[in-house]
Amino acid sequence: MKIKWFGHSCFLLTSDNGVNILIDPFDVSVGYKLPEVAADIVSTSHEHFDHNNTEIVQGDFYHVNKTGTFSHKGIEMKGVATYHDEVNGEERGHNIIYKYIIDGLHICHCGDLGHTLSEEQIKQIGHVDTLLIPVGGIATIGPEQAVDTIKRLKPSLVIPMHFHTDVLNFTLGKLEHFLEKIGGGHHLGKQEIEFDKNTLSNLPSNVMVLNYE
Repeated sequence: MKIKWFGHSCFLLTSDNGVNILIDPFDVSVGYKLPEVAADIVSTSHEHFDHNNTEIVQGDFYHVNKTGTFSHKGIEMKGVATYHDEVNGEERGHNIIYKYIIDGLHICHCGDLGHTLSEEQIKQIGHVDTLLIPVGGIATIGPEQAVDTIKRLKPSLVIPMHFHTDVLNFTLGKLEHFLEKIGGGHHLGKQEIEFDKNTLSNLPSNVMVLNYE
């Protein structure tokens, strides 16, 4: 499978047989170049402008924006209810963590997770091979909580997201703060990473930093 990062929290997951899943597309005000992509499935973790711009997606697609279990074109998905803040959504509302099973791999996208996960939420998420996790703080969990979440979910691969970059039009914490807390990572130097169940353990690091276009 392939994982492509468009910046912020937006990723395109592509299965071996070509099914495309677009996650949390943003609008032009965020600062990154808008993705120009067709998708079979689009998931949105919550209804904020930097995560729910489904209007840019080309073609007919299956939209997932609720908790529960879903299946489309051979892709199994599960949405787990969480919050965008540490006060049960009173400040920023609700958030959904989605886990996708693609080519036998369990890919988990945390959306704008804003708090430490409960044991029940950890149980609901279950096994995770690859974790896409916010690390920039301010509007989500920061480096310390991200590292704690990683230790508890125990993924083989972590891809950080939702941190400050030169093109982002608002302030988030820097990626380097997270990398210091977790003990380093590998900058892939490109936008896309490809692996399968056999090659996942052979990557240069269990923390891989992707480039945005």
